[in-house]
Amino acid sequence: MKMGIVGLPNVGKSTLFNAITKAGAECQNYPFCTIEPNVGVVAVPDERLEKLADIYKTQKITPAIIEFVDIAGLVKGASHGEGLGNKFLSHIREVDSIIEVVRCFNDPNIVHVDGSIDPIRDIETINLELIFADMETVEKRLDNAKKKLKADKKYQEEIDVLEKVKQALEQGKLAKSVTLNEEQKEILKDSFLLTMKPILYVANISEKELNVAEQNENVQKVKEYVKQENAEVIPLCVKIEEELASLEKNEQKEMLEALGLEESGLDKVIKASYDLLGLMSFLTAGEPEVRAWTIKKGTKAPEAAGKIHTDIQRGFIRAEIVSYSDLIKEGSINAVKEKGLMRLEGKDYIMQDGDVVLFRFNV
Repeated sequence: MKMGIVGLPNVGKSTLFNAITKAGAECQNYPFCTIEPNVGVVAVPDERLEKLADIYKTQKITPAIIEFVDIAGLVKGASHGEGLGNKFLSHIREVDSIIEVVRCFNDPNIVHVDGSIDPIRDIETINLELIFADMETVEKRLDNAKKKLKADKKYQEEIDVLEKVKQALEQGKLAKSVTLNEEQKEILKDSFLLTMKPILYVANISEKELNVAEQNENVQKVKEYVKQENAEVIPLCVKIEEELASLEKNEQKEMLEALGLEESGLDKVIKASYDLLGLMSFLTAGEPEVRAWTIKKGTKAPEAAGKIHTDIQRGFIRAEIVSYSDLIKEGSINAVKEKGLMRLEGKDYIMQDGDVVLFRFNV
């Protein structure tokens, strides 16, 4: 799964990417320094893995991962090719969801592309460019569907859906604001509309506001504005997060304590990104390896087994499952079995986050 980090130039995008991936993307005080998208793969923080590793006496831990893409800064007119607009829009089409970094701090030494700090204006600038790009996509598809309608009436449903979305876009609304049933969503799926993608907002604040982010007027404005799309806003100081990411684990812990924080803002962003995509993890554990596997919420046992290997899905017999909490409480898989806490589940079982599972199969 890919998360695209977007925003106007100089809002902290590349600094956030550096902190998340420790990939060292070039970061300068001028627009468009990130021309080609930087890509980094990061682990989803999951304290359960280390506890399972202690039980199974294993040294190998493999966490779930998310891919983050740092995308070139956007300016007004991007949908018409201004700045690096064409690159921005093509790269954003390739991601599953968006992290939008919004500048909520004042610093006269860091230039804002529009000359002043106004997070709502910044969000609207990006939204408008995405809407313009989607309008073009929808209109092209509408023209095509109308031509095909003469030969095949089945295209009427597609036309109805596209007209509905076009009307919303013309009103300055995002495509995801349109109420659609599952069949209608499926019709739109291969259009890869930018304004259908889920968004997580990161409000970039100053270091002095770390413990009083809720008092930041700009953060409050962003939270109020994005209520309409039911989006989450995570305030963090991107500069501090980059510094934290460069430290060893014990040093990170000391710095977090000194700052009065329970966890880093990055951990919050990564976890929220995972949740934004509707993802969860099931776990496998043994002496060779403890591992988290990424699946969509609502996935059934055979499809989950297929994440490990297609042969396991093809020859699926049953899943032997114990909840993570029961395993930690009892201390061993044998104790879990003795207390009758292991469940045998079949093909219709819907996996739950934190299921510790052994798949039985035959091929």
